[in-house]
Amino acid sequence: MSAQLPLTERFPALASIPRVALGHFPTPVTRVPALAPNLWIKRDDLCADPIGGNKARALEFLLGDVRSGDSIVTVGSAGSTHALAVATYGARLGARVLVGRWRQEMNDTATIVARRIPEAASAAPIFRTPVGAYAWATVHRIRGARWIAAGGSVPLGILGHVNAGLELVAQIDSGAMPEPAFVVVPLGTGGTAAGLALAFAVAERPIVVVGARVVPRIVARLSRVRSLADATAKLIERATGARVSRVKPSMIAIDQQVFGGAYGRATPAGDTAARRARAAAAITLDATYSAKALAGALPLASDSPTLFWLTFDSRILDDHATAT
Repeated sequence: MSAQLPLTERFPALASIPRVALGHFPTPVTRVPALAPNLWIKRDDLCADPIGGNKARALEFLLGDVRSGDSIVTVGSAGSTHALAVATYGARLGARVLVGRWRQEMNDTATIVARRIPEAASAAPIFRTPVGAYAWATVHRIRGARWIAAGGSVPLGILGHVNAGLELVAQIDSGAMPEPAFVVVPLGTGGTAAGLALAFAVAERPIVVVGARVVPRIVARLSRVRSLADATAKLIERATGARVSRVKPSMIAIDQQVFGGAYGRATPAGDTAARRARAAAAITLDATYSAKALAGALPLASDSPTLFWLTFDSRILDDHATAT
């Protein structure tokens, strides 16, 4: 890991915010012309051990002041990679991790993740609906457990994604890739898209963040992503006294076409993209998030420099991947 994050290089006062070092940065950027003429992949699947992906970046800040013996509670779907990451890294820090889950449409990856979560968490019941999971989590919050929001999509966690975007800007400036017209990420709770868009606004780069929607519209809304970005900008301003640029509507787009009709439901386009990624780059994608995002990125990359942000770490499919 580099001695100083791009985030704290730009905003030194943010170094006072508690953070636990989980990742290895910067993650590589790789061109994959066998998939599309103008496609690059940001290998964030390699950002941390034993679980990389976008969740580790947020958890560096969300778990920054967790101590051994603390209790943590979060929620997510039955096969939530967020839940698995919180359980894995929380347990590594000596915390008791509680995960309230709800039923989802399963696929092969979600089934494996759903089996691993109880192995890492102290408790991980599955409820019929999100309402039951949130109610259960609320009881534990009242009892003193630290709350980690679904997906880690709150301003403190989004700082990790702002750092990721500034990391990419530094790689562009160093010649690792040309400045992309588009950066494509899966769009669930919105934290990753919000943080990247805010980073590009801060760095004054005309890069459009395209969120490939993988959840219902009520969650994955442009207004929600912008609201998260604005709230994170305000957090930075309070902590540093600096004025932070805001994300304009034109800086974020939502790809509505890749959603399969239900969270976790595989799509033919996603399955095809996953097969091509495996053949061209030996990369394994998941049906819930990354396969759909790549399916959305490929048409863009036929004409314009496009970066696909790989948020899924396929090592979680290995039997020993989440050993703490």
